[in-house]
Amino acid sequence: MIFSDPASVAVVGASDDPAKWGHWLARGALVGHDRRTVHLVNRGGGAVLGQPTVRSLSELDEAPELVVLAVPAAHVPAVVDEALAAGVRGFVGITSGIDERVIHRIREAGARLLGPNCLGVFDAATSLHLAWGRFQAGSLGVVSQSGQVGLEIAGLAAASGLGVSRFVSVGNQADVTATEALLDLVSHDLTTVAGVYLESFGPGIVAAMSELRAAGKPVVLLTVGSSVAAREAARTHTGALTSSLDLVDAACRRAGAVRVTTPSALVDLAAVLTSGVPGGCRVGVISDSGGQGAIAADLAVSAGLTVPALSAVDGLPVGASRRNPIDLAGAGEQDLANYARAIEVLARGGEVDTVVLSGYFGSYGEDAPSLESAEVVVADRICALARETGVPVVVHSMREDSAAVRTLRAGGVPVQNTIERAVAALGHASRLGRSSLEIVPRAAAAGPFRPGYLAARELLSFVEFPKAHAVTTADDVTATALEGPFALKADWLAHKSEHGGVRLGLTDPATAFEEMRARLGPGTYVLEEMDTREHTVELIIGAKRDLSFGPVVLVGAGGVHAELFRDTTIELAPVTPATARDMLARLTSAPLLSGWRGAPAPDVAALAEVIAQVSETLAARPDLAEIELNPVRVGPDGVLAVDALIIPSGEAVNDMSGQRVA
Repeated sequence: MIFSDPASVAVVGASDDPAKWGHWLARGALVGHDRRTVHLVNRGGGAVLGQPTVRSLSELDEAPELVVLAVPAAHVPAVVDEALAAGVRGFVGITSGIDERVIHRIREAGARLLGPNCLGVFDAATSLHLAWGRFQAGSLGVVSQSGQVGLEIAGLAAASGLGVSRFVSVGNQADVTATEALLDLVSHDLTTVAGVYLESFGPGIVAAMSELRAAGKPVVLLTVGSSVAAREAARTHTGALTSSLDLVDAACRRAGAVRVTTPSALVDLAAVLTSGVPGGCRVGVISDSGGQGAIAADLAVSAGLTVPALSAVDGLPVGASRRNPIDLAGAGEQDLANYARAIEVLARGGEVDTVVLSGYFGSYGEDAPSLESAEVVVADRICALARETGVPVVVHSMREDSAAVRTLRAGGVPVQNTIERAVAALGHASRLGRSSLEIVPRAAAAGPFRPGYLAARELLSFVEFPKAHAVTTADDVTATALEGPFALKADWLAHKSEHGGVRLGLTDPATAFEEMRARLGPGTYVLEEMDTREHTVELIIGAKRDLSFGPVVLVGAGGVHAELFRDTTIELAPVTPATARDMLARLTSAPLLSGWRGAPAPDVAALAEVIAQVSETLAARPDLAEIELNPVRVGPDGVLAVDALIIPSGEAVNDMSGQRVA
């Protein structure tokens, strides 16, 4: 409760100057003076905002629970030492540039620090206001790594009528993390939706977002793509084929969250979600203009929604169209109640999951004051319908602010002044109807890690590989009982084709072996039967241990051109075969897996099983950093992997000499 409802706070650096941080922090702290003891500390003494101050914390009779640091960095060590000696257990570090040794002393004393370099904290439920700026109480919980971005989100939430339930600027996360701040929102009664801005992702963030979703509080995430994942060195094709945003999106799918790209999109979506997550992607469009309805329908389809044909449309006003989108054709002007009647027909008809009202509603009272009260009554009815039916309603009004618009927003119905914002938010919201993945763990591959292709084949025993023999001499090659054509590979090389460590389609493998050994040196080579099946598709299956999100699995177009085409999908591991099939369906090259131009369809079920087992193996084996099968050839008669690479945790791949590289 230190950072949400402390019994006492002290603002160190309190000031009467409105241009200084200490002024805003003191002013905010005094808002909660009826709930907690507020101490203002100013080394010059005197009054601040008409309240007495003390020159230092040592002048107080008892230690405050929470101390706000709003003094220059050079003065922070002395203040912290004084506070810790008095028994303070919580700090809000507004000041930037706080020495790491000071942070260590705070941790060592068992105290907690929010920040440093943060904008502060606000809690509407407890009248806690220790931050720059003003906040309107509401239902959006905001956790932000950037104080300024968080403040912009809070301002947009206020303008939209949504407001903020809790605001936490985590700053440098030297102690208190964004994960902890999100977990605090799970039991925060005022919060119905969480809005998060992060630039880096630490362990536990997916679990925290999942807990919020399980508590009925969906998460809307804004990031800029500069996560730790983006800076991780890529040693395999799998690493090279992923981006930070790929991984963030996979994390959001696993947690039941949605990523957006702007603060306004975050607030627009949060406003929709306050009335609940849509049950599907079917949208009913109502307008008082055929053109506006058509534009809304086109945008809806582009946003991933469907605009279904309607059958149950009894009760629509006379003259209104019976098709979706519904054009009221002047019926709204004849009787404003027709707007609510049309929404009720769709919301209770069971044929749509959401309703969009686009056009002039919200403007009548402004243009004709005699209609204002009637329009407000209809707005109230629209809000009641959204609550009663559980079908989210989003309104696009040509008026940014009016009595009816304010009534809608106060009643939980979001209003946007452009149709594209309204529909984009609905499109994002509909994707949240998907449940989080339920993983059923299965037995993982056993056995210790050993380097090389042959050892990888042995460890990944659930995968079928071509028949092969280890060869070290020309006599081994000529004595083989394998059937050609042959492939010859240097067992130890990671990227064999890049270093001339693989030859394909051989009919005279002995000569090829002598040439390769002369070039690469002695070692273990692999003589392997070529896969000559027709109607096969080549893919890559890879799994890696990401620094931010843990195990992930990737599937994509494979072979030597994998990085050229970059046709991939990725999920957090482990995945089920059903999720693996969904990954395959999202590939641009997915038509190749369903029988392209009359070719027999490959065995997708077997392929999905391999993807799932690769993901399970990496997830269950912390001693492994990466697994890659490339290419994997799938045909009507099953799956065959023709190369494999496994990298252990904490080690790099082999160099061309066959030695491990630190």
